[in-house]
Amino acid sequence: MAKSRDTFSKKEKEKKRLKKKQAKQQRKEERQENSTGSSLDDMIAYVDENGNLTDTPPDPEKKKKIKAEDIVIGIPPKEKEETSAVRTGRVEFFNDEKGYGFIKDTETQEKYFTHVSGLLTDIQEGDIVTFELEQGMKGMNAVRVDK
Repeated sequence: MAKSRDTFSKKEKEKKRLKKKQAKQQRKEERQENSTGSSLDDMIAYVDENGNLTDTPPDPEKKKKIKAEDIVIGIPPKEKEETSAVRTGRVEFFNDEKGYGFIKDTETQEKYFTHVSGLLTDIQEGDIVTFELEQGMKGMNAVRVDK
């Protein structure tokens, strides 16, 4: 006659597994017995006009009517900057070796990138120049730069 394949450790592991399963089932039954059975109204949360969560429904008199046409979906179109107007500015930085620099607009105080290919005359730092703006890969660039 053959020996049983169940060893002592296998039997102990099986007992532990069954014990855990029974304890889990017992905890589940206790939760079901002790549950209050909340209604749907108890679980609903409302958002007031300030964006805060409340448990009271909003006042229907404070509702605002919004037309579907007024809702903008996506990013609004970017306003095009005027590129044809001649502007004046001061050269803040210019590197002759690398061939680029930055010009600060006197009116808006914005800095614009300029490249040696967009120069009409040679410039140096501190020069007052006139330039036009053109859309570049990373923003507006100063082109047709002249002293």
